[in-house]
Amino acid sequence: MKTYRNPDEDGYYGEFGGAFVPEMLYPNVEELQHNYLEIIESEEFQEEYQDLLKNYVGRATPLYFAKNLSKKYNTQIYLKREDLNHTGAHKINNALGQALLAKKLGKQRIIAETGAGQHGVATATACALLGLECIIYMGEVDIARQAPNVGRMKMLGATVIPATSGSKTLKDAVNEALRDWINNATTTHYIIGSVVGPHPFPDLVARFQSVISEEIKWQLKEKSGRENPDVVIACVGGGSNAAGTFYHFVDEPSVKIIAAEAGGFGIHSGKSAATTFLGTLGVLHGSKSLVMQTADGQVIEPHSISAGLDYPGIGPFHANLSINKRAEFFSINDEEALKSAFELTQIEGIIPALESAHALAVLEKKSFGKDEVVVICLSGRGDKDMETYLSKL
Repeated sequence: MKTYRNPDEDGYYGEFGGAFVPEMLYPNVEELQHNYLEIIESEEFQEEYQDLLKNYVGRATPLYFAKNLSKKYNTQIYLKREDLNHTGAHKINNALGQALLAKKLGKQRIIAETGAGQHGVATATACALLGLECIIYMGEVDIARQAPNVGRMKMLGATVIPATSGSKTLKDAVNEALRDWINNATTTHYIIGSVVGPHPFPDLVARFQSVISEEIKWQLKEKSGRENPDVVIACVGGGSNAAGTFYHFVDEPSVKIIAAEAGGFGIHSGKSAATTFLGTLGVLHGSKSLVMQTADGQVIEPHSISAGLDYPGIGPFHANLSINKRAEFFSINDEEALKSAFELTQIEGIIPALESAHALAVLEKKSFGKDEVVVICLSGRGDKDMETYLSKL
């Protein structure tokens, strides 16, 4: 049976994936490829990791039946409350796992990139807990629009370095982090925050985030007597929360998979981040996937109101789901995301991250049956986006 969940031994999901890295980085990437599964599947690692997820992160996160939202859209809507994790988003699942892995590999220095700042905060948190040096690269534009998270990172002891090239957003932060890794290959582990980058990162991150769908299965069984929902929905930039939400369902044909990309000002506006609509096959940040690029391979600057979705590519896991029509992708523009954020806040009393609001906006674009069970990943809370929200009041 065809599996969408894991890559082949060369790190490919269908035609997407692989490891395209400078020669200087091969030793690091190979070290990870040869050791990651053995380490993270060991009893010792899992004992420590699961204990942290439960007692430090606060898992399992609730699967909340959104009664008011369900009534409005005439279907059965559950929200997977990743916003209730310690640090306020799903990012901590992966950051803690990779920080533990780095320690087992003997690395004492951690670098990471961040867009919305949630991965930066999660990484800085994990490093503070485990006594690791932490350097975070963040686009200058994102530093300005996500100031509260920058403050948190600094308070946690991280050094925040602005990326001042290109669009000064997530793509440029990744570029800077990769440069750092090349220069400090032997001492440093790069905690990539999404299902992007060279193999084994897409698989590694997806495995750490798969706790989301693992919990959905047993929580839904408790609540409704069935393990599988009819539909799962998540937002996708690089796609880590979506990979975690889809992970245990992608090989279940009865479950519909829906991904919400950032449409920005509109797909054809020249200011968008809807990669599956605009992207072509290319290599970005170490893997082959769909990339927003010109005919001669220059990356097109993306735009989204949401810093975490402001990325010109998509992880190979999701590119494969898209090209094989296993998942349905929607492009959600800035205004639609804002509308959904205010709606959830005002009818359920939950302020979502702007990223998560893109997933919620699918409800306006697609109808579901009254008895269908729809699970939406609420990937993060909206504290970091208050300035944007308040400007729209």
